[in-house]
Amino acid sequence: MAADPHDEIRGTAHGSAPVPLSVLDLVTVGAGHTASDALRTSVALSRLAERRGYHRYWVAEHHSMPGVASSSPAVILAHLAAHTDRIRLGSGGVMLPNHAPLVIAEQFGTLEAMAPGRVDLGLGRAPGTDGATAAALRRTDRLNEGADDFPQQLAELIRFLDDDFPDGHPYRRIHAVPGPVQATSPGGVQSPHRPPVWLLGSSGFSARLAGMLGLPFAFAHHFSAQNTIPALDLYRESFRPSAVLAEPYALIGVAALATDDEREARRQVLAAALNMVRLRTGRPGLVPTPEEAEAYEFSAMEQDFIASWNANVVHGTPDEVRAGLDDLQKRTGADELMITANAHSGEVRVRSYELIADAYGLPGGAPGN
Repeated sequence: MAADPHDEIRGTAHGSAPVPLSVLDLVTVGAGHTASDALRTSVALSRLAERRGYHRYWVAEHHSMPGVASSSPAVILAHLAAHTDRIRLGSGGVMLPNHAPLVIAEQFGTLEAMAPGRVDLGLGRAPGTDGATAAALRRTDRLNEGADDFPQQLAELIRFLDDDFPDGHPYRRIHAVPGPVQATSPGGVQSPHRPPVWLLGSSGFSARLAGMLGLPFAFAHHFSAQNTIPALDLYRESFRPSAVLAEPYALIGVAALATDDEREARRQVLAAALNMVRLRTGRPGLVPTPEEAEAYEFSAMEQDFIASWNANVVHGTPDEVRAGLDDLQKRTGADELMITANAHSGEVRVRSYELIADAYGLPGGAPGN
């Protein structure tokens, strides 16, 4: 079913893709490269994604990880907005407990003013880092309290975005600017758009909350694959129609890497998996080269972790990746697939999205592809 051109949530599938395809960017930094290199890759990738018909491009908030340069999604999205014209841009996500709701409303109101009608606000309740870093971000060590307060923080943020605190509320005279208050000021004219809010999750909490509020839902299949189908089922069972959505809409993040030959895909995926091993064992660093990963002596426990991790990474030739993505969409019923390609080299990541677009016959390819 084609999307309503005025629908800011539902996308349109192109070529032979079963659902819209999108991009999740962690702005990864490989060994021997700089954050500037990674950000240049993000610009190139966002422009490719726009040209090839990917629906949206999201940036994820992470902190204190040398190999991930996406600590400030709003700043990166402003940069990408200046280099693109049509593709939807958003956070996948901003971690709400790390920030005051008013600050997020101001940041994304500013992004909306920069790129009217094409900004998404995806929100998560995890810290996007370790506990000590989260405490430094929030200036408190009461981290569980922040997660427990998520529904209240979400409601406050939406009030700021809509500028509709009720009379008598202590924030009634506080306004997120840019925002709707500008339309009610003398001579004011304000864009009719405001960023649609998405809830992100890797378990059932946000799935149920998104359903109850009638919001779109994004599930992190790429690092919580065992919970994907239960969470999507819970979202759909909990869903209540709202002014935002009449029916559920769920995307899933999926790790996928296509290369021109299968062996190269295995090499690249092994390097990304070694990076995860180091992260999970408290040794975060830059994404290693495939050569370093091939020379690394993995322990039995590390080998088990990598086998489990890579089982959920769709990788191989373009045809193999297309078949894997098709199967995943069929099993989950996802309304959209958001692809994250983790590799040491920016060139490899960009090439992967081009190959996947070619495999599905997305628009904007070279003649004969």
